[in-house]
Amino acid sequence: MSYTIRVKYYLATILALMLFGVPAVSSRFGEQVDYVAQLFSRATDQLAAVIISHNPKTVTDIQSRYNSSRSSAVTVEKGVRILIVPGHEPGYGGAEFGSLKERDMALELSHDLIDFLRNNDHYHTYITRDGTGWMSEFADYFKNDWQGIKEWEAASVQDMAHRITAGGSSVTVPTVFHNSAPQDVAFRLYGITKWANENDIDITIHVHFNDAPDHRGSEAGSHTGFAIYIPEHQYANSTTSKTIAETVFKRLSKYNPVSDLKGEDEGIVEDPDLIAIGAHDTANAASMLIEYGYIYEPQFTNANTRSLALKDLAYQTFLGLEDFFDAKNSIGLARAYDTVALPHEWKRVLSAKDLQGPDIFALQTALLLDGDYPPAPKDLSDCPRTGKLGTCTKTALEAFQKKYNISGEPDVIGTKTLEFLNKNFGVGAI
Repeated sequence: MSYTIRVKYYLATILALMLFGVPAVSSRFGEQVDYVAQLFSRATDQLAAVIISHNPKTVTDIQSRYNSSRSSAVTVEKGVRILIVPGHEPGYGGAEFGSLKERDMALELSHDLIDFLRNNDHYHTYITRDGTGWMSEFADYFKNDWQGIKEWEAASVQDMAHRITAGGSSVTVPTVFHNSAPQDVAFRLYGITKWANENDIDITIHVHFNDAPDHRGSEAGSHTGFAIYIPEHQYANSTTSKTIAETVFKRLSKYNPVSDLKGEDEGIVEDPDLIAIGAHDTANAASMLIEYGYIYEPQFTNANTRSLALKDLAYQTFLGLEDFFDAKNSIGLARAYDTVALPHEWKRVLSAKDLQGPDIFALQTALLLDGDYPPAPKDLSDCPRTGKLGTCTKTALEAFQKKYNISGEPDVIGTKTLEFLNKNFGVGAI
């Protein structure tokens, strides 16, 4: 019998004594029994705390771990531990649009993020899966501790129910509807959180891409933008999660629109029910689930821009983490531009026939940095960086050319515009 089960039996015994033993003798011993009942109640709470221990990471905890590795060789004990969880199961699950699969995009962005994190040796990174299966430590954990995960999940649910009954927590309703995960998938998500707790993970980031309620078949939905989900305020890891999410949000929102789906349009969304970020107050690590955009958006569906768009999202996330730990260092790491879309080399004149691709994505980024994109009064929700030529880009480009006295350019990017872009936003500008 496991330790957790034994504690549950002891707890059940105490509860039985409280329910049946105390009333039977209360008429004879009066106030003494009331006092004993109070002791039993306190003991019950203490035993519940044994089953579910909350050791949430504070801002000070995580930043101290980062700072402690400055003056000596960085070790696993000293560096910040970051767990990256590419959304969904190896081989199945997640949104799909044509041949595009969310789980594959999530894995690509996750690898990009880890590559950036490895530029700073204060971080120790972990990832849960690759394209074919779970990483060995997680596959072994699910196999060897499956029953323990299920017991821990049940105890967490019971603990939260007890807290709600006692008035220490309240029932809240999520602002956004989420599909329910199959039971085995849900247990693996709980298992990832349990593993993170046991392995002293500081920050957990779940990587996802959104799908819209109005998306049907091969037609794209109407929504666009990213959102960051964090644990709701009554959970122990909420404050630290929100503090880190705010620095990541600030970076992502510079180049990308916030989701315009109702409930996500504030950008940072508190959620009580997402297992990934600590439903039932299960997670110790600062936890975020980032919906990086909608799977049908053009920058993702176009194979020529997808990898660049994913890499830039990963880079913005990395810089957001750097801002949390060391803003000065993030400025240095940002190089000449705080986006991987620039510098860019425009090699040829672009005409109206060149409707989409990396050249257009980089052009939109340059126009944004120069203050011309999106054209007023529109915002990034109206004119996201899609790598696709449209009215927003044409209008912004005209303003850009007028500002710099570039005239007589009948094409989208004529020779004079091309020369100016390469001089100011190209490789030669560094």
